[in-house]
Amino acid sequence: MQETDFTLSAQDRNILRELQRNARLSNAELAERVGMSPSACWKHTRQLEQAGYIQGYVALIDQKKMGLRDTVMIEVTLNAHEEDTLARFGEELAALPEVLEAHLLSGEYDYMIKVAVDGTAGYERFLREKLYKIQGIRHTRSHFTLRCMKSVPSVQV
Repeated sequence: MQETDFTLSAQDRNILRELQRNARLSNAELAERVGMSPSACWKHTRQLEQAGYIQGYVALIDQKKMGLRDTVMIEVTLNAHEEDTLARFGEELAALPEVLEAHLLSGEYDYMIKVAVDGTAGYERFLREKLYKIQGIRHTRSHFTLRCMKSVPSVQV
């Protein structure tokens, strides 16, 4: 099903909202919460998946409990901006487990990277052993986050 072939209904929005709150709901529980029959709810949920509204289901892991107590935002400027350079840099970032998010930017810096590390020693190790081994970096600027004020896994419905 193409995304353009699908019109999001109020029922679909309710399904998305409930799945954002708890993606582990059974279809019967989900159907009850959104006021639909289980078969209709299952059909709508599958259509939402096929149309790309639901990209997957994940477990959200507490990074602090995993020993990664700090989050660092790193701005990166590259030496060159050719398409192959950007693609290679993006692929190498995606392979680093410490990288939680990486965004190509407009403006002064080329990328904003969000990483999870274990303190300043873990951050230094990440820089020396991983990030700075990627060729083509001209400049970086880092910011340790003090506290997360809001975090949502996806757009709110």
